[in-house]
Amino acid sequence: MKAQPILKTERLLLRPFVADDATRVELLAGDKKIADVTANIPHPYPTGLANRWISEQNSKWQRGELASFAITLLDTRELIGSISIMSISDQSGELGYWVGTEYWGRGFCTEASKKVVEFGFGTLKLNHIHAHHLRRNPASGKVLLNSGFQHLGSGESECGYRKNKEMTERYSIVLE
Repeated sequence: MKAQPILKTERLLLRPFVADDATRVELLAGDKKIADVTANIPHPYPTGLANRWISEQNSKWQRGELASFAITLLDTRELIGSISIMSISDQSGELGYWVGTEYWGRGFCTEASKKVVEFGFGTLKLNHIHAHHLRRNPASGKVLLNSGFQHLGSGESECGYRKNKEMTERYSIVLE
């Protein structure tokens, strides 16, 4: 059983989630503003959902389907969000992320994204990573562009918990 690695950036420590993170995840992800700008986070955030979500991550890592990291501040180890490469298959995966609202606009997602993309190409040996964001969340598009992604265009996507279609912007980065 290979352990998921811990990644470091200038200001962040990206580590696997542990059961003790559930309360903090529920607090941060439970903010209505987070649910509003993400496709798959429900509001209200159900009690126990973070526990179930965290408990599934290691087995998905072991099967090579997911690399999910808690975004924590390097100096304090405070958990501020999540970043993942999901749906890994055929040397391709999807990047997804969120950070708590009090950490918005400080470059944490871009810093984490660059490191996780590097990890995806270098360690996971992916050759393609794609991502999308709700059109009404342009800040997420800036993260992707600043992380080396190319904008591919717009489309309609079904949003997980909302069960409705919304306009999204799609991005991709390909290892050459």
